[in-house]
Amino acid sequence: MLSQPHVSLSRRKFLAASAAAGAVVGLAAGPARAAGTRPRPFGRYGSPAARPDPKTLYVHPGGAGDFTTVRDAVAAAAGSGHTLVIAPGVYRQTVAVDPARTEMTWIGASEDPRDVVIVYDNAAGTPKPGGGTYGTTGSATATVQADGFTARWITFANDWLRADHPDITGTQAVALKVQGDRSAFHHCRFLGHQDTLYADSMALGTFARQYFAHCYAEGDVDFVFGRATAVFEQCRFRTLNRTDLSAAPYGFVFAPSTAGANPLGYLVTRSRVDSEAPDGYYKLARPWVPSSDTTARPMLTVRDTWLGPGVDAVAPYTNMSNAYPWQSMRFAEYRNTGPGAAVSVPENRPQLTSEQARSATRAGYLGDWEPWKEAC
Repeated sequence: MLSQPHVSLSRRKFLAASAAAGAVVGLAAGPARAAGTRPRPFGRYGSPAARPDPKTLYVHPGGAGDFTTVRDAVAAAAGSGHTLVIAPGVYRQTVAVDPARTEMTWIGASEDPRDVVIVYDNAAGTPKPGGGTYGTTGSATATVQADGFTARWITFANDWLRADHPDITGTQAVALKVQGDRSAFHHCRFLGHQDTLYADSMALGTFARQYFAHCYAEGDVDFVFGRATAVFEQCRFRTLNRTDLSAAPYGFVFAPSTAGANPLGYLVTRSRVDSEAPDGYYKLARPWVPSSDTTARPMLTVRDTWLGPGVDAVAPYTNMSNAYPWQSMRFAEYRNTGPGAAVSVPENRPQLTSEQARSATRAGYLGDWEPWKEAC
């Protein structure tokens, strides 16, 4: 059965309308506050008048915090160890955490990622004010280069749409580019279309460990990509419908670009891949071998994960370039379930052995760093 047609709406209008209605990203607002009670925009995380320590900063779009924008709060958080408590709102801006701002934490104060949205609309081909275009990296709504970054209950979005800009051919539009080591995201959402979540590292010879738990990512083309060592645990990946294409494939969920010297790339475990698109219209992955690193050997392991009918079960992998066939890369699966996991052509579905699967775990990938033990 084919999925229902998807109405292509501008994500920008979608977010704005949701915020105006008291909810974010189209989901219902919470229960009305009882008459006479005072709002607590920072939830259980204090306030400027009840600050737990000097390195905790408060962001509120209406002025109830230390800053009205996330960007200004980051600029003020020089050095290491700052916490940003972010009140509900749609923050339309780009934000960058440079390498010097280590051990930073962002907390969505309501503890619901639908309520705190950081969004912008640059694409790779968007003209820059001073000339040229932004490129894929420059299109990112949020860029995190510092080590030890943690985010909880935040939505990172890029609401640029192809249909709004038919003259632009560089359609990559990143919601988040993360490059630091020990970068953790708990209960976060990543919304976009092409190149939504860029899980990368600072340099070719630098290995960066990243952890995504209970997160949601959506998109169409290569919407989780990069060369990080990244673990995705209990996450949901959703492929979007496309009205601009008449035939499969509509896109690709993963496009790792793991360096050849790095023994560990992407691990997806206990997760779910579902779709708005017709059955079989998406590939699970294709390898990205960048022109800047032709020795890359992309690595992806998907295990104990439900793959919905949107995934092409017969041929879930394909080439990005025929010069670098996916069969020569490091793609594997283990104990996946669902209609998209059915093995009908075994050579198209490489599987781990039981012995290999013993090391394909979050601990095996992340070593002495144990972000799943961090208190939320």
